[in-house]
Amino acid sequence: MSTLPLATRTRRAAVPVVLCAGLTALLGGCAEDPDQGTNGVGKLSAAAIEKKARSAADAAAAVRLSGTLVSKGGTFKLNMRLKENGATGSVTTKNSTFELLRVGEALFLKADAGFWAHDDKPGGSPGPADEEAAGKLRDKYVKVPQGDPSYKQLRGFTDMDLLLDGLLGLHGKLVKGDRDRIGGVRTIKVKGGEQGEGGTLDVSLDGTPYPVQFARGGGAGVVVLSEWDKDFPLAEPAKEQTVDYGKQLPKT
Repeated sequence: MSTLPLATRTRRAAVPVVLCAGLTALLGGCAEDPDQGTNGVGKLSAAAIEKKARSAADAAAAVRLSGTLVSKGGTFKLNMRLKENGATGSVTTKNSTFELLRVGEALFLKADAGFWAHDDKPGGSPGPADEEAAGKLRDKYVKVPQGDPSYKQLRGFTDMDLLLDGLLGLHGKLVKGDRDRIGGVRTIKVKGGEQGEGGTLDVSLDGTPYPVQFARGGGAGVVVLSEWDKDFPLAEPAKEQTVDYGKQLPKT
């Protein structure tokens, strides 16, 4: 019985190894790892992803919040930059847009004459008192007295912790959803309920796992969260831009 030369036997044994290696590389190229280059939260359970997102949000010093909220009182479109000691931005309702600025506990409201004159109220035109107030307050920063009934409501639009606590809550059994890309950021979805009836939270797969978007259940609005931890300047408006109306604002 003849014996094959060692070199021939080695080459024959190497052929299957090379073929297997080539096949593995080919299949690997077709099935790309979706978590490659991410922060890894996509591998976690839905509950763990939500926990990571909440922890990231709690630790952040600032955020921009923009989008639409629907409530029994109507629809609000927000574009606010928020941080612990204040906020600046705008709120749009069905009939008007107004700006809010809070520095510490000092809260300022700025709006056009139509807002102050109540020219959208049903059943009539603005009265003399409305028009007089509008002339004084239009396009000025009006300091909202802390004792005014509207202070607490308006301040709520400027409170970072309050808004995030209210917006990021999912209801029902948490379910991990699909991957997405929002504003160029790769995300993983966490849903409250199989169909997202308890809300859907998109969490960043890039860098820190911040919340990127939240769709409220029942079509109650969608908000985008961006510019996490990016500081911005806050200062009270100059005196010539400010009107102090006293202990209570005109009814708005």
